[in-house]
Amino acid sequence: MRHATDNGFAERRKAAAEAKQQLLKKFETAPKPDDPEMLARREERLAISIARETRRAERERLKQQERDRRLAEAAALAEAAAAEAKAIAEAQQAEMNGRIARVLADDADRKAERDRRYAARKARQR
Repeated sequence: MRHATDNGFAERRKAAAEAKQQLLKKFETAPKPDDPEMLARREERLAISIARETRRAERERLKQQERDRRLAEAAALAEAAAAEAKAIAEAQQAEMNGRIARVLADDADRKAERDRRYAARKARQR
């Protein structure tokens, strides 16, 4: 597709040179790094960056505190659960010991009763 205006080589070259001149002019008028305005902008950006970093550090500190608090709560819950499980186990052991003691007492009573009957029978036979 052809352009509506058919520029010649010289016109294109002239347009390119003018564009380069405009770019150079733009960069010449741009503020230099030691310009007070540029220094003020740089300091402002630095202050913003420092404030941002401070806020980020504060957020991280708060997150760490929250994590520590949650870990402490979890440890306390685990400790309470372990204590409860230990108490339940001790109660079950005490109940089992009571049953064993009752069984042994019942056996001893039955043996004593049997021995008494045996002694009574032997006494009658004499």
